Amino acid sequence: MSERGFASDNHAGAHPAVLEAIVAANGGHADSYGADPWTARLQATFERHFGDRARAYAVFNGTAANVLCLEVLGRRHEAVICTKDAHIQVDECGAPERIAGMKLLTVDGEHGKLTADDVGRWESRRGDEHHVQPRIVSITQSTELGTLYTPEEVAAIAAAAHERDMYLHLDGARIANAAAALGLPFAAFTTDVGVDAISFGGTKNGLLFGEVAVFLTDAADAGLVPFARKQLMQLASKMRFISAQFEALLGGEDLWLRSARHANAMAALLADGVSSLEGAEIVHPVEANGVFVRLPKPVIDGLLEDLPGEHPFYVWDAEGGERSVVRWMCSWDTTPEDVEGLVAAAGARLRARP
Repeated sequence: MSERGFASDNHAGAHPAVLEAIVAANGGHADSYGADPWTARLQATFERHFGDRARAYAVFNGTAANVLCLEVLGRRHEAVICTKDAHIQVDECGAPERIAGMKLLTVDGEHGKLTADDVGRWESRRGDEHHVQPRIVSITQSTELGTLYTPEEVAAIAAAAHERDMYLHLDGARIANAAAALGLPFAAFTTDVGVDAISFGGTKNGLLFGEVAVFLTDAADAGLVPFARKQLMQLASKMRFISAQFEALLGGEDLWLRSARHANAMAALLADGVSSLEGAEIVHPVEANGVFVRLPKPVIDGLLEDLPGEHPFYVWDAEGGERSVVRWMCSWDTTPEDVEGLVAAAGARLRARP
């Protein structure tokens, strides 16, 4: 089996076309801090994908994009509603709470998704100075559990939020995988259905580094964004090297779509193979590029020994007892041979059980 693993789409290298774009941007001098032609074109690119109201601000990473969106949309006595599995809740070391100063209010959700009904759970405390005031709903597309929101579901959540004078933020670390799986342009499940801000991910879809905070609402204090980005230490001096990557990703060749479709197809192939293995149970619908599988713990331990690399995959949920859930992520560079090797290794370990 090759050195490519299934721990995370962050583990994949940068796409050659992205590296070529960085090299091409490296010729000569260019104005700093975003006053360069590449960043001007980045703004135009995001307007093309999300509409004329879109305002795009490049940052270094996804946590920064999330925190910047929340910082601009909310205030320190306000709160964010999200699922218990949300990246802002689980994997950002409390950054939204420490930096944006906003409490996170979590719901269980099903397969990583919240519903329009969840938006109203804290309304009885509205106006009570003893309690934080919900101001933002944050959803993830595709979700941390590999599932998707339909445009209709997003629209219902947005309507519920807007009825309460709240904003809807979308964590789009894997937004390309979602668009590819839904067969829709980005705007169809964001701008067109009421999303107010997006953390647009590129790293998991072949970029070297860089994400973009995209603001779609006129209600947000747009004048605050440049200052908030600077205070968050996310204003890149040589921003052309972030912007050039997005030009390669989102430009006319649709690299984003080809890469995301491939990753999704590899996950579907993996799910198909796993579903034939006795003793393996897929626990969430496979709708994007992630496959979550419940396996006996001895099988997991054996696979971690058998497969190459220090972290060939991650144990997502150590449930206790004899079984745990693992996460297998497919990337833009995952091959059918990689998938076949993983399925074969899992099958061998399952068959070898006493």
